[in-house]
Amino acid sequence: MNYIVLDLEWNQSSSSSGENPRLPFEVIEIGATKLDEHFNILDQYGSIIKPRVYRRLQSRIREILNYDETELRSGRPFDVVYREFKKWCGEDFIFCTWGPLDLTYLQQNMDFYYLKSLEFPLKFYNLQEIYAINYYNDKYQMPSLEKAVTELKLTIDEPFHCAKNDAYYTAVVFQKMKKKHLSDMYSIDYYHHPTSIEDEITAKHLNYIEYITRPFENRMNALDDKNIITMRCYKCNRKITKKIKWFVNNSSTHVCVGKCWSHGLTCGKLRFKSTSDGNVFVIKTAEKINKKDYERIRTRQSELQKKRREKRRQKKIAG
Repeated sequence: MNYIVLDLEWNQSSSSSGENPRLPFEVIEIGATKLDEHFNILDQYGSIIKPRVYRRLQSRIREILNYDETELRSGRPFDVVYREFKKWCGEDFIFCTWGPLDLTYLQQNMDFYYLKSLEFPLKFYNLQEIYAINYYNDKYQMPSLEKAVTELKLTIDEPFHCAKNDAYYTAVVFQKMKKKHLSDMYSIDYYHHPTSIEDEITAKHLNYIEYITRPFENRMNALDDKNIITMRCYKCNRKITKKIKWFVNNSSTHVCVGKCWSHGLTCGKLRFKSTSDGNVFVIKTAEKINKKDYERIRTRQSELQKKRREKRRQKKIAG
């Protein structure tokens, strides 16, 4: 199996009134580096794409790119470049990206041109997250590619913000990273979600389980589903008692904590994602945590409860 390290550059409308709802971000360059199973670089790919929807570069994007509209006009159509790129990838490969957005925007553009969808479920390696785990022991601390290249003291001989160059730099960072348990560190792309109970996805990892549901009409209907609100151990998948019941952590997530007498504390998290037709699906994770994490979550719950009580009190006074 080969690793396809993918990087894209994209453009967008300069104003909300000019945005095409089917294509908020238009891909204008595809770059990639192919690695073999031993992480040796085999080949590189790069191609400029002639924009069809947003023909003028948005001002912020123009500032960071190393080319302008003149070069874009000499590019080829997206569907032509994509088919060439897909053929270059070969048959047996897995995508690797710096963050999840490249695959989202690639598939948006594929849908815009009515191209055949990628496999479902689509597994990939989020190298930004893996780098954060490797070097910061924190998968939520997301460094830029340029920062990672600098931290590893890699040679910088080509400019950033060119898809082919960035794909190469990402590949070299990947080569330097520790590969222990790499096969367990895959992510699942959420652009295409399950459409039925039969399609729902359960992915088991060493220290967490991920469950991706079918769509529900709204959040309340999702929270009525026992499979979603039942807490299970990240390791043995047994039903466990909640030490902290589900609470609203922010606008898009619910959190709880349970304890398995064999495997310790498990943090449950529900993330709600909107579908294109206005429904919602849920990404549920059950992840191993320690006592320090437990205390942090309990403190967070307490702070939110105090804020809500104060808000109700102020509303009562004002009323």
